[in-house]
Amino acid sequence: MLIKLRIPIVLLFVILSQGILAQDKPISEKYTAHNKGKVFASFGGNREKFTKSDIHFQGSNFDFTVQDAHADDKPKGWNIDYINPTRFTIPQTNMKFGYFISDHYAISIGVDHMKYVFTQNQTANVTGYINMPSTESGSVYNGSYNNTPVDFTDGTFLKFEHTNGLNYVNTEISRYDDISKLFSIGNTDKFQISLTEGLGVGFLYPRTDATVLGNKEHDEFHVAGYGLSARAGLNFNFFKYFFIQTDLKGGYINMPDIQITYNKSEKASQHFMFIQSIISFGLNFKI
Repeated sequence: MLIKLRIPIVLLFVILSQGILAQDKPISEKYTAHNKGKVFASFGGNREKFTKSDIHFQGSNFDFTVQDAHADDKPKGWNIDYINPTRFTIPQTNMKFGYFISDHYAISIGVDHMKYVFTQNQTANVTGYINMPSTESGSVYNGSYNNTPVDFTDGTFLKFEHTNGLNYVNTEISRYDDISKLFSIGNTDKFQISLTEGLGVGFLYPRTDATVLGNKEHDEFHVAGYGLSARAGLNFNFFKYFFIQTDLKGGYINMPDIQITYNKSEKASQHFMFIQSIISFGLNFKI
């Protein structure tokens, strides 16, 4: 009789224990539920606008400032150069590598490869002096300047571009917030939208193409100054691992040491604000 009673009691205990274990077993979460521990990389393109700036040129035979100089970017448009390893620095590009230290915060390092072109077809005021040797072509501009209008159209007085890169090498801390629920998106592993914001700081490593008063141009990479930036954008995640990032990014650039000739005592300096629109394509995965 006891044996007969023990069998159903044992069976009941097994059934209950299985139920309890089943309750304790965690339900598998979606890949997009947590970001902590993910690594990401992205590459894309940009357009930018710059505020006017005073550009100060200084050397042994000249010291002058071009006031309120206007500059533009140099867009390439949609082009195969973006994916050509030998030519991808020709367009205006953005590269970034990052790591999520928590579900909402990430740290990253990146390069904003912008292009800054002094508008040749402009007249700007110049203040300072030029005293070039009579044997050099720039001597035709010798004299004192005091808010003197100068036409730069022909490029013989000045050509000034950061077209081999107004390279802003920056580190950033950013925040990500999933806003998929606002759009009634159910399965975020298939599609997810996140709002992102970031603050960055870094240094400027331009390769400046400058011809000043007929001097031979200097075109080498050089640490010229620093930058500060802030951005906001949207991250569109597809099928867990792929994303498109759109950003509006603004900041301040100060370059007190721009090399303009092969004589290191001759340099330029400037500071200005910028605003940049960016679209990037990327990949994320967990370590």
